[in-house]
Amino acid sequence: MKEEIRDDLTYKIIGCAMKVHNTLGNACLPVRQGFQEVIYQRALAIEMQKQGLTFERELEMPLFYDEQPIGSRRVDFLVENTVMVELKALIKLEDVHLAQGLNYLVAYKVDLDLLLNFGAQSLEVKRLRHPSNKHNV
Repeated sequence: MKEEIRDDLTYKIIGCAMKVHNTLGNACLPVRQGFQEVIYQRALAIEMQKQGLTFERELEMPLFYDEQPIGSRRVDFLVENTVMVELKALIKLEDVHLAQGLNYLVAYKVDLDLLLNFGAQSLEVKRLRHPSNKHNV
């Protein structure tokens, strides 16, 4: 997939996430209890569907080691069979979450991951690329 098409797709996904965050608010509001990750996940699915994006939610994906399958894990979303999307509802993303995202890219053999955190006051977005990609973001 061409780089500019992939960037258009990630911008579209982020736009959907921003609309969800603006509508529902952040997960860690001091005045009221915020929502659990699954609520943001459901809302994001609705918003991405409205935008005409094709995706699979809670997709069971195989994990590989040395080209051999070693198990599986569910990814929050796989959009257009290209971009993995992981949601969090934390006050702040930490290095461990970024490391986890990079590990998933390698294990799943996917090139691009969007890590979206709905827990921060403003939507927190991290674009992660497979470590072997020359155009790391």
